[in-house]
Amino acid sequence: QVQLVESGGGLVQPGGSLRLSCAASKSIFSFDILGWYRQTPGKQRELVARVTRLGVTSYADSVKGRFTISKNNANVYLQMNNLSPEDTAVYYCNAFRLGEGDSWGQGTQVTVSS
Repeated sequence: QVQLVESGGGLVQPGGSLRLSCAASKSIFSFDILGWYRQTPGKQRELVARVTRLGVTSYADSVKGRFTISKNNANVYLQMNNLSPEDTAVYYCNAFRLGEGDSWGQGTQVTVSS
């Protein structure tokens, strides 16, 4: 498994932007899927965006056209534009590799409010 540390969360006004970063403790080049999830109190953690080892991306319908996931050898990023209060949540980075399972970061809070 890999240690993941998220950063970049904070308070932003509606319509604003944030860029989340996820730093890995080792190379994540060979991981099968890297993703961002989010969770609000009382709700299940939900997938926001993910990217495969080959670079194929997919997004939750609620963030399509606003969020962009990207990666390099040691980091995963989530560019979030045109944020709305409904995007308020704790955002978690995830790395999955066959045979090893999931690794999770500790989460970073994103609050969208005026």
